[in-house]
Amino acid sequence: MRLRLVPQETNWDFFGKSAISMGLSSILIVATVISFALMGLNFGIDFKGGTTLRTESAQDVDVAAYRDALTPLNLGDVSISEVFDPSFEDTQHVTMIRIQAQEGQEAATSDLVNSVQDALRTVAPDVSFGAVESVGPKVSGELIQTAVIAVVLAIAAVLIYIWLRFEWQFAVGAVAALVHDVALTIGVFSVLQIQFGLPIIAALLTIVGYSLNDTVVVFDRVRENLRKYKQKDLKEVLNLSINETLSRTVMTSVTTLLALISLFVLGGDVIRGFVFAMIWGVIVGTYSSVFIASTVLLKLGVKRDWSKQDANKGNQFANIDA
Repeated sequence: MRLRLVPQETNWDFFGKSAISMGLSSILIVATVISFALMGLNFGIDFKGGTTLRTESAQDVDVAAYRDALTPLNLGDVSISEVFDPSFEDTQHVTMIRIQAQEGQEAATSDLVNSVQDALRTVAPDVSFGAVESVGPKVSGELIQTAVIAVVLAIAAVLIYIWLRFEWQFAVGAVAALVHDVALTIGVFSVLQIQFGLPIIAALLTIVGYSLNDTVVVFDRVRENLRKYKQKDLKEVLNLSINETLSRTVMTSVTTLLALISLFVLGGDVIRGFVFAMIWGVIVGTYSSVFIASTVLLKLGVKRDWSKQDANKGNQFANIDA
């Protein structure tokens, strides 16, 4: 007996209460705008600037002990991660410590480096600093600008791709779904004040690709059914197409979420923000592919030219493969 998350045959009406789904999405987007205006995003070191310290020790790295040692220094946002490399020797344990920019300082001072080194030596007496690098506010501002451009260009590329592959109505529906997904993902980070760094930008671009994949699968079936059922109303064709692809959509989303939830629970603090963004993005991406993209397509309509005659009409061998 095979596992089925969705019945083999469904005939659900996804547009019977489209006003509720569109209204809910509109409310969430408005809440996103308000939260972004009032609280903004909790930018991480990537965007606020800060100092990166590379440490090396012969002792095994205990990230929790390192963090406890630095807590009394009140340095603000501190990120600690162990670096793994096949070229490292057994006694070579390397960490990357990232400290947010201190108030009134654009670069790390010698006092800051010395205080961090003294604190870490209470945990690993032989710790040494291999490199110290600082990222100032100007570079951080350029990173924010580059990140915004990357997301906008990705969505613009999707618009052109869908327009060329389908019709402009499909492109508008797909882009509306992507903007919806990106906006709500940024919104949840603003509302919960979860740290927003470059890994989250990577997650946003991944969400764009995932959501687009779901949307294209539905749109491909819509295009097939538009040719197959020329007399059916567009709403019926859309409902039929979504129902036919629903099992695939749900199975893909659930299996992806299982992997992401495992990473979220077991992956540690370093990738938790990225994984959280992906989990939220998969959920809203699946929702938007079914409810947002298709609803926009229904509102815009699709031009179907019935004036063209069937090229195979009158050919008794038209349906026989050569």
